[in-house]
Amino acid sequence: MTRETNRSRHSRTPVLRVLWPPEMECEQNPSQTIHRTATRPKRRLPPEVLSDAEVCALMQACGRYTPTGLRNRALIALLYRTGLRINEALSLYPKDLDLKGGSVRVLFGKGGRSRTVGLDPGAAAIIEHWLDARSRCLMLSLPRCHDVTPSDTTAKRIAEQITRLGCHDVTRRDAKSPSAERGHSAVQPVAFGRYPVFCTLRGQRLSDVYVRRMLKRLAARAGIDKRVHAHGLRHTHAAQLRAEDIDIGIISKQLGHASITTTAGYLDHLAPRAVIEAMRGRTWTEA
Repeated sequence: MTRETNRSRHSRTPVLRVLWPPEMECEQNPSQTIHRTATRPKRRLPPEVLSDAEVCALMQACGRYTPTGLRNRALIALLYRTGLRINEALSLYPKDLDLKGGSVRVLFGKGGRSRTVGLDPGAAAIIEHWLDARSRCLMLSLPRCHDVTPSDTTAKRIAEQITRLGCHDVTRRDAKSPSAERGHSAVQPVAFGRYPVFCTLRGQRLSDVYVRRMLKRLAARAGIDKRVHAHGLRHTHAAQLRAEDIDIGIISKQLGHASITTTAGYLDHLAPRAVIEAMRGRTWTEA
């Protein structure tokens, strides 16, 4: 019996690895883990607070005469004037909104906590405009039953019809729909409460990936050099409340923080008022 040398053993190792890769070893022994090189964590970019003019330019870039434009304007207005997290905003249903009372109910916030936030009349009017157009869009796309999912051709036809009619005609058009003219029973707007507030023309929930790409595209169209994202609108809302001397306890409840300490650190990072006022109070004499 010949003795195996180190060279012959090492030369056979690549062949064994092909026939028996490490993944199969882990399948045979679930407790065994493959030690991989840890990847470097992604660099977290600092928050950038937007101004009122920049937010208005962002909303104007959405457009006023298309269903998606009205929807995106309403979403930006909600994020900007309430400070909701993106998942909280996309999880809202019509029953969670009290536009006349100026309140929004968040059922499942961060940590599973629920809260009620305030909403100003200006943002409520923008959202109400989208809800009117939303009912018309869903009524056109779902003529017989609200469980039917329309095709891409139907969604395109809805967008063209809404664009041709204009936003004023969409919201003020009589209740008689094309489906009723064809002899089908029109779906009542109350049945559309099962769909999220910010949905597609097919009634599906928007994804945060779509919102992230949409805000980036609108920022480039509006000529905004800052990094625009959904959480940045939350930062802007918090910084504006701090600048308006709103009590920190109210800000904490509006943002949904677990404690005021979290809110204090949050605001000091966004708008360090003490540092700014101390530096602005200094004087110097030019040489």
